[in-house]
Amino acid sequence: MIKILFQGDSITDAGRDYFDSHNMGFGYPMYVKQMLCEKYGEDKFEFVNLGISGNQTYCLKNRWQKDCIDIQPDIVSIMIGINDVWSRCAERNWLENEVFESNYRYLLEQIKEKTKAKILILEPYLLPVEDKLYFREDLNGKIDIVRKLAREYADAYVPTDGLFAAALLHSDIPSLGGDGVHPIEGGCKLIAKHYYEAVIPLIESLKFVVIILLTVRQASRLSKKRFARLHILKASHI
Repeated sequence: MIKILFQGDSITDAGRDYFDSHNMGFGYPMYVKQMLCEKYGEDKFEFVNLGISGNQTYCLKNRWQKDCIDIQPDIVSIMIGINDVWSRCAERNWLENEVFESNYRYLLEQIKEKTKAKILILEPYLLPVEDKLYFREDLNGKIDIVRKLAREYADAYVPTDGLFAAALLHSDIPSLGGDGVHPIEGGCKLIAKHYYEAVIPLIESLKFVVIILLTVRQASRLSKKRFARLHILKASHI
């Protein structure tokens, strides 16, 4: 069974039940689960959603041991960053990019050092709604940092900001997410579609590893049985 952990802020949280970490809420994790179960079957996965509304990178850092490392996922996805911008927008007292990068890098380093998980990163995004356009003063630099970190650490990457920009050529903002940050059904399905496409190669690579391990274990058991039979035959001739 492959364990997939969804981590992030309200976009990942999406109204999930905090008393049931296997509850996917009503956002993109729900649609990802549906698509993967349809392709592979429900018995092939354990899905865990620990996104928390309002979280920033420092929040994930503070709970990372309990809410990621201790879980030992096979695949962990992270979408974080928009609240690092939004929480400081009133006075444009933006979080230093060095601090943002340090927080995010900590998460990725911990995964690499203390788990065997594949890493899927989704970049933060913003739809061009009038009252939040100035977020770009800070957000663009942080998206660049996420992309740089992805090149260093990620096994798969979803360029969410760019995907929404492309989608807006054929859709309007209200059909994707009216406030520019929180996606409605159309936006959630867009994220889920590209998440699904990005995660499939990771799942296939894990399946290949499992097949190899099972083959090795089976061969080991056969070797032990043959050794035992040989030992019995030798003993019978003594």
